Amino acid sequence: MAFLPPWACMLVGCFSVSLAEAPSLSDLYPPLWKESPGQLSDYRVEDGKYIIDPWVYPERMGMYKILLNQTARYFEKFARENEQNILWGLPLQHGWQYSTGRLADPSQRTDCGYDSGDHLCISVDSWWADMNYFLSALPFLAAVDSGIMGISSDQVMLLPPPKDQTKFCLTAASCQSSFPKTMRMWNTFYQHMQLPSSSFEDLLKYLWASHTSTLEDVYKTFDDRLEYYSKPEAYFGRSWFVAVKYIAASQFPTTLIRTHEFQKGLPPRMLVNGDRAPFISDFTKLQNSALFGLNLLHKVDNDTGSLSLTLWKILMRTQVARKLLLELLEKILENYNSTFLGND
Repeated sequence: MAFLPPWACMLVGCFSVSLAEAPSLSDLYPPLWKESPGQLSDYRVEDGKYIIDPWVYPERMGMYKILLNQTARYFEKFARENEQNILWGLPLQHGWQYSTGRLADPSQRTDCGYDSGDHLCISVDSWWADMNYFLSALPFLAAVDSGIMGISSDQVMLLPPPKDQTKFCLTAASCQSSFPKTMRMWNTFYQHMQLPSSSFEDLLKYLWASHTSTLEDVYKTFDDRLEYYSKPEAYFGRSWFVAVKYIAASQFPTTLIRTHEFQKGLPPRMLVNGDRAPFISDFTKLQNSALFGLNLLHKVDNDTGSLSLTLWKILMRTQVARKLLLELLEKILENYNSTFLGND
């Protein structure tokens, strides 16, 4: 473990943190969390069905909020205030996408997602928004189907986007038809979550398997969306897709505090032509280093034909190895922060 390759240290080291005491857990919640629906009855009802518009930021965020609320009781044994709920990674990532402008219309043909227009709108032309759609719809609808929401699977419907409607499933039944394997994986996660005997490590394994399967299902479908972006942003999107596989193999614990700290290394805005990590002037040294590391990982993965991922999965096969990795990288980051990662 002491001889981790540099790109591995970049990948997880930049994102591992010492879990310092947060002033208040609510300070770590994603944007507009309090304003988003917290129960199904907060959505409108038509013909006995809850109607959710996932192309409006608070309504999509509300799906996550309800999911966190409904699963909280299963994570009480790990920590207070639902902090150890490993589903936190999903809404926090969505909140980062919103706050950095990644849910807006990248073609700029509409004002969807822009401060000067409809800032709560989520654009169907956004690659980030489309990939995230399935990381909200599938886990949410699978949760409904599993029974933990207390309603039948035909009582929820998601509204379609203004175009490309056939690329999106809108109900539990249609998502099961389109993505049977991945919906089964999410359902398996929820079934194990309800077992008193399930360990934290077990749940991480099932969560990350479901997460990566979801992205693999839809990545090629929306690859053309990346053409709307600058070359650095498009490359970062592809790098992020690759990096998730490595993060999944290490079974990174996507709890509230860890994920919040993790995201401090992500780009704080959309990348534009001319941005070249680690020399982006308005990024912190941490953000520059993290972006450089993610792009380097993408190159290594591509150059080795993903042999690097295969080796990483072998290395991360045991719980002991994963625990040692996190401990080692927290020490590396502590030293890296004190030496190199102070803000400009």
